[in-house]
Amino acid sequence: MTKHFNIADLYEMVADAIPERDALVCGDYRSNFKQLDERSTQLAHYLSSQGIKAGDHVGLYMYNCGEYLEGMFACFKIRAVPINVNYRYVGEELSYIFTNADMVACIHGREYIPCIADIREQAPELKTFVSVEDGFDHDLTAIGSVDYEAAIKGQSTERSFAERSDDDLFILYTGGTTGYPKGVMWPQKNVFFAAMSGGGAFTGTPCEKPEDIVNQIAEHPMGGIALAPLMHGASWWYACIMLLSGNKLTLNHNRGINGEEIWDIVEKEKLNSLQIVGDAMAIPLLDAMNENEGRWDLSSVFSIGSGGAVFSSAKQDEFKERFPNCIIYNSFGSSESGQMGADSGQKKDAGGLGNIVKSDFMDVIVTEGEGAPRQAKPGETGIFSRSGYIPRGYYNDPKKTAETFIDVDGKIWLLTGDEARMEDDGLSMTIYGRGSNCINSGGEKIFPEEVEQALKSHPDIYDCLVVATPHERWGSQVAAVISTRGGKKLTLEEIQEEARKHIAGYKVPRELHTAEEVQRAPNGKPDYKWAKAFAESKQGLVG
Repeated sequence: MTKHFNIADLYEMVADAIPERDALVCGDYRSNFKQLDERSTQLAHYLSSQGIKAGDHVGLYMYNCGEYLEGMFACFKIRAVPINVNYRYVGEELSYIFTNADMVACIHGREYIPCIADIREQAPELKTFVSVEDGFDHDLTAIGSVDYEAAIKGQSTERSFAERSDDDLFILYTGGTTGYPKGVMWPQKNVFFAAMSGGGAFTGTPCEKPEDIVNQIAEHPMGGIALAPLMHGASWWYACIMLLSGNKLTLNHNRGINGEEIWDIVEKEKLNSLQIVGDAMAIPLLDAMNENEGRWDLSSVFSIGSGGAVFSSAKQDEFKERFPNCIIYNSFGSSESGQMGADSGQKKDAGGLGNIVKSDFMDVIVTEGEGAPRQAKPGETGIFSRSGYIPRGYYNDPKKTAETFIDVDGKIWLLTGDEARMEDDGLSMTIYGRGSNCINSGGEKIFPEEVEQALKSHPDIYDCLVVATPHERWGSQVAAVISTRGGKKLTLEEIQEEARKHIAGYKVPRELHTAEEVQRAPNGKPDYKWAKAFAESKQGLVG
């Protein structure tokens, strides 16, 4: 049977090559490559027995656990489409994703049986439920669910499945900061090359044919941990990168990011790599080390990478002090784009969040003005964009698809929404941040992420978000919502003084609000909607 750039095909080839090697650790769950493959195969057979077929959509509604990845692989094996469900959704949000995604089955934590029961009538096509034990005792019969272990018991471990395809879909629902979530439709070949380096994350040489995946297997495997929930793309991509390279993947089984718990896991498993999402995860990790000097042997760590949120220079520098021989990198990307490169470390004096090298598939697209849309000329500003291996669009949303995926001179480009400037040399791009969050103050454009990065250099600021609040003269002004270490009281003048060390005067906050905690999504991404409402309601205003 012909092999394809299909995640199931690729994983099966790796599992056959190194069956006894450690593959996955999540709390008490441990499996080698063969065990992970066989349990996924058994679940795939169970789903098939319930009428789940190629193209059907299956929800994954649980916290991090081994069964999450087993469920994903099971779907890929039978060409079904896994759908990530944010475990924080309830009511209308949950009903929306179940119905918008056209789900016919759901693998869920037992905890969520009441939530599913509340909205089940609104999703009549959703008929098959498989429940993963998670310490809760809700009645399975309330939704007609079957215990996970009972479902796979006695199922065959033989891979008697139909041939798969490069174009089999993985749909990743991304919530953003406003509105309902959108389902990004990724053909598996595209996501393999766009988000997983085509198998060459550690060798630097992408696969030319599917069978090349076995050549990517590390002779001396490393161990890495993804700290964000698997329901978010960054962790799922990292999981696949590690497993398809024959490495040991460890998941954060705890609910939330507790620095001491994470370092306990890193030390116990002798992990080499950490994948975080910006300062929201960097800060508790660094604080735990500062508060527990010498507690852990972390000599195994040689790589700490971030993506998906601001990873400030200040926090990168703190990691470099703690791990002087460690590779620290800050990558750019999104649910729609996959990996779009890492900050080159150049042209920091130009401002922005980082600098990316231009390529045939990575560019700045000008969408406004004369001759738009077109590729930017040196010195011009536009939208950071990607072509080549990109998604098909958004599931059930042709309008948003048409707005985000555009034709420029016969090539389709994905507009990430991040504003960028083509440098004068025409060879690299400086990334500034999400244009939709841009603050216009007296005609000056100010990107919140850049201001946040500057403020986080202050030693007493634990976390912060920057939003616009109304200003009688300038239309909008920069407002900072911060939380501090130990309840430290800071004045507006103090944070302005720190900010001026790093950014131009017109970008400095004119208003300060202090909150007990800055709200973020479970993966560390900012909740700007909350921050704006907090600031506009004058909560925590510092006079």
